[in-house]
Amino acid sequence: MKKIRVLVVEDSLVFRQLLVTNLNKDPAIEVVAVAGDPFEARDLIIEHKPDVMTLDIELPRMSGLEFLRKLMPQYPMPVIVISSLSDKVFDALHAGAVDFVAKPQVQDRKQLEYFLTNELPLKVKIASTASLANIKKAAATMQNASGTSGGVSSDKIIAIGASTGGTEAIAAVIKDFGTDIPGVVIVQHMPPGFTDMYAKRLNERCRVTVREAKNGDRVETGTVLIAPGGDAHMRLIKVGGQYQVEIKRGEKVNGHCPSVDVLFDSVAKNAGSDAIGIILTGMGGDGAKGLKAMRDAGADTIGQDESTCVVYGMPKVAYELGGVKYQEKLDNIARKTYALLKK
Repeated sequence: MKKIRVLVVEDSLVFRQLLVTNLNKDPAIEVVAVAGDPFEARDLIIEHKPDVMTLDIELPRMSGLEFLRKLMPQYPMPVIVISSLSDKVFDALHAGAVDFVAKPQVQDRKQLEYFLTNELPLKVKIASTASLANIKKAAATMQNASGTSGGVSSDKIIAIGASTGGTEAIAAVIKDFGTDIPGVVIVQHMPPGFTDMYAKRLNERCRVTVREAKNGDRVETGTVLIAPGGDAHMRLIKVGGQYQVEIKRGEKVNGHCPSVDVLFDSVAKNAGSDAIGIILTGMGGDGAKGLKAMRDAGADTIGQDESTCVVYGMPKVAYELGGVKYQEKLDNIARKTYALLKK
């Protein structure tokens, strides 16, 4: 089996060695080069032609973000950004990075071990399968979004799930939502802390109100609630005829917390046919069974099509299970949602 060839770009000698040693332990991965700054990295990319690059955001001589912006037009390649808690990661994703991982606290042995042996190797493998062309398409869709609205039912619920490539895909969809859109609940696989920054970023760029969900938040017209990253799942519940979200700690489902399946199952149970389910780009199958449950309960369901997914995993599994009623290109999902709301 051909190994995934990786270039590690990291200025800390100690952390760089940890990355190299542990990535090389994975039989599917080979670190072919290391660099301490973007200028070294540029030369090594030309020399080694790696399949994937891991990139620290904070680098000497040139920031990782600036390097990424210069790199992608000339040498497009799958990039995993490694970052401390900073909204710069969303600029990096918009600039063409496939995904990001939160930099662990080196003194937290348990967190560090999970990052080195599980999280980063998995992200590298996913990145190696990503469609770079579709990352560009998602960013373009976000910039060229045009509003759609008018004459929709407000007593519906819209539930969205996504993973790899989802930050740009979600943005591209909800940028087209007007203030008349029924309440929206979203699970995007993301580390704790970053979901709040992501919600605030979207809130500045969209007509709808976007915020990180808190336990007991009402699901209201013109409002988007994003499940907080961490160790809790988000469910839709109904209290006195009013939809709310419940944020409750729980074990990982499909390897994720929050899980799209958990959200979709709760929407199927509590909203039934008064819901629309949307599954976007992402690796794996989280959300597929839940979307099928929603469709079985009478909800309309939409899956992002392969031609526009960064990773056609979650929507593919959902489609094969029979959970997807309509397959749509990313730039048509908001329009299709409005059409279904007017039925």
